[in-house]
Amino acid sequence: MTSSIGAQIIDLMMLVIDVTKGMQTQSAECLVIGQIACQKLVVVLNKMDLLAEGKRQAAIDKMTKKMQKTLENTKFRGAPIIPVAAKPGGPEAPETEAPQGISELIELLTSQISIPMRDPSGPFLMSVDHCFSIKGQGTVMTGTILSGSISLGDSVEIPALKVVKKVKSMQMFHMPVTSAMQGDRLGICVTQFDPKLLERGLVCAPESLHTVYAALISVEKIPYFRGPLQTKAKFHITVGHETVMGRLMFFSPSPESFDHEPVLDTFDFSQEYLFQEQYLCKDLAPAATGSGQANEKAGQASEGLCPRQQWALVEFEKPVTCPRLCLVIGSRLDADIHTNMCRLAFHGVLLHGLEDKNYAESLLPRLRVYKLKHKHGFVERVINDYSVIGRSLFKKETNIQLFVGLKVHLSTGELGIIDSSFGQSGKFKINIPGTVEYMFDENSVTLEHGSGQGQSEGGLSPESKKILTPALKKRSRASRGEVAKQEEGVERPEPTQHVTLSLSFKRYVFDTHKHIVQSP
Repeated sequence: MTSSIGAQIIDLMMLVIDVTKGMQTQSAECLVIGQIACQKLVVVLNKMDLLAEGKRQAAIDKMTKKMQKTLENTKFRGAPIIPVAAKPGGPEAPETEAPQGISELIELLTSQISIPMRDPSGPFLMSVDHCFSIKGQGTVMTGTILSGSISLGDSVEIPALKVVKKVKSMQMFHMPVTSAMQGDRLGICVTQFDPKLLERGLVCAPESLHTVYAALISVEKIPYFRGPLQTKAKFHITVGHETVMGRLMFFSPSPESFDHEPVLDTFDFSQEYLFQEQYLCKDLAPAATGSGQANEKAGQASEGLCPRQQWALVEFEKPVTCPRLCLVIGSRLDADIHTNMCRLAFHGVLLHGLEDKNYAESLLPRLRVYKLKHKHGFVERVINDYSVIGRSLFKKETNIQLFVGLKVHLSTGELGIIDSSFGQSGKFKINIPGTVEYMFDENSVTLEHGSGQGQSEGGLSPESKKILTPALKKRSRASRGEVAKQEEGVERPEPTQHVTLSLSFKRYVFDTHKHIVQSP
């Protein structure tokens, strides 16, 4: 897997294709990474010497057309395609065989490359791809400077080892230099460091990088990846110079913010976010599923809309060292490469790293991700004009005391408040205050208690009483506890029409107190 941090300074990509085989799974994955990480592409059709001489040009033309079609729906549409034979006869062929098309390739690359703008400011960060010792000199680390600049005598840190060393000498392409900046290929020589400790990795200005145990990232699904991105699923996460396993939890803005402009470089802890069972995309939007249960599974996207931005909490199996705002790529590298299936699942940006090992207690409670819960039940019977008994909203073992004071909506328009449990089988008492919401021709009309607009008493409306009449019975003057005892388990006539109850509330995923919250 390509280093995701190194990928951020790619100025041009060469996609090398075996002209006798065409695009393979790994070629396609390289193309996907190219679309994420760079803006320019050159396609090189290698091994043209293996094509029969009489049919060579026809085969090259055919493969060129195939590659043009492949690139048509990417940002690299119209990219130049050139045939070469880098090592005629294969790796075992004698060196006397001259490469074919290399001078034309160099000319093409020269025409495509422009000198990029580099920024020497910011903390020094370098990706190291090789580390070796030189007798009498010290240990040399070679790589590419990703950000900032460095000079002779500066101190550098190897963050993975928590080691700080002083720069003794530097070279660029075998030439000694006294300074270097972003984009330069560089060799740094330090002393008293064992090269076996660092094969690949990062070198930085002291204390400029931090080790993180989890991270909040922006997420964008790679369209070629088949299947959903599920919360709690594990992926190979490439971040910085490392690829580690990570478990994800997906979340989105609250539904009313689905259309808000994406914020690309920060994460706002003051906002509320909606938990998602999986990453939401158009083919998984609830409107397309046609069932409420599917809506719960796919997430809470209203009317099948998908949010413009989504995030994930990634919990790493082992800590990683990386800068903020670095590229993150999620993959399924354990998938069979011969199945002709893209293993790259998503990409994003690391917005906030969680550096505390005990982040679950110290930092996650700040993350206001909530689950929307919806429960439905029925009115079993009426006690009086201001009280009803409900059922089928809770299980027998539910602690109803946790829900006391929450609002429930009756299908007849009234708003009730859960008052207490009723008996031992999950039934409960609902108080109906003096505000009634009638529904006329799909328009909502609210009448306040004592308003003189046809509902002076509040409580249940006359229409609701009619529907619930079969459930009304005369009772002796017993206390509430006695009534509950007498009526528990007694069969009652059902109303002529079911009056349903709806209860909606939020539960915050990382709230240690597990509070139940209802919108005003």
